[in-house]
Amino acid sequence: MKKNEIKGLDGSHCERQNELNMLDCTIRDGGLMNDSNFSDAVVRAVYDCCADCGIEYMEIGFKNSKKLFSKDKYGAWRFCDESDIERIVGDAPRDIKLAAMADAEKSDYKTDILPKSRSPLSLIRVACYSHQIPLALDMVKDAKDKGYEASLNLMAICKQKESELSRDLEILSESEADVIYLMDSFGSLYCDSIRYLMTKYRKALADAGKKIGFHAHNNLQLAFAKTIEAVNCEVDFIDTTMCGLGRGAGNCATELLLGYVGRPILPALKCAQKHIEPMRAKLGWGFANAYMLTGFLNQHPRAAMAYQEAETHGDIAEFYESIIKG
Repeated sequence: MKKNEIKGLDGSHCERQNELNMLDCTIRDGGLMNDSNFSDAVVRAVYDCCADCGIEYMEIGFKNSKKLFSKDKYGAWRFCDESDIERIVGDAPRDIKLAAMADAEKSDYKTDILPKSRSPLSLIRVACYSHQIPLALDMVKDAKDKGYEASLNLMAICKQKESELSRDLEILSESEADVIYLMDSFGSLYCDSIRYLMTKYRKALADAGKKIGFHAHNNLQLAFAKTIEAVNCEVDFIDTTMCGLGRGAGNCATELLLGYVGRPILPALKCAQKHIEPMRAKLGWGFANAYMLTGFLNQHPRAAMAYQEAETHGDIAEFYESIIKG
């Protein structure tokens, strides 16, 4: 792999650069900002960029139910039909694995997730909340039985009691998932929290041979810092998005982690400039005080997203008082 041409981006400070699996989820997480309505040109550009940068996985979208999500409103990447994926990949697939996310209670996984032999996908990422774990375990088993790698992404752990998380991790350690994700769902975690939780996850999952992943949100402008912390704590999988494009405050930027671990960054800069940044004015992702407030309060960012998406922003102090009251 060629070294970056910019001085200082050789990754020499990152001891685990060759052991880390990067997963770019621009199209999946970014799809929460535009109802997954990305053009084929953008999806292909991100695909090529990820391959050119030496990224191991690209999450190309969701495997969500067409019974729950209208195809009149949502784009192809809310469903990831194999014919759509094959149209992007073409006759000469690049050296990168493709992933899709199946949400518990939002996916017709038994029928819509085809056997691996009939799909360009390699990894199925099952996302669930604590009360959905029984269903998520069945979804993971279904994916494994069909020949896929599988991860289980347990969301909103920041809302759980210590004993509840310990219980859930014990259950997940016995699952068929290859990777268990530490999810910073509301962007409310701090770096010391990541250190503590990574130790907890490692202790709970190590004997079962599970790999650990990390997914950060940028509500407190800490997504990159928390990602570095996870890398230093020997995480196995790290999620990023181009320019941080993702729900609300967004995620750790792919370009930042590429530079940190010493992988080629120039293809990402070109892709960002041509395909991602032009969307920012319309989609409006990224740090804002409304997202900061929901992060501090450990709340889902839906209220902040509504505030940000309004044609005329209201008074930020009034917004703060409204979410304090619940």
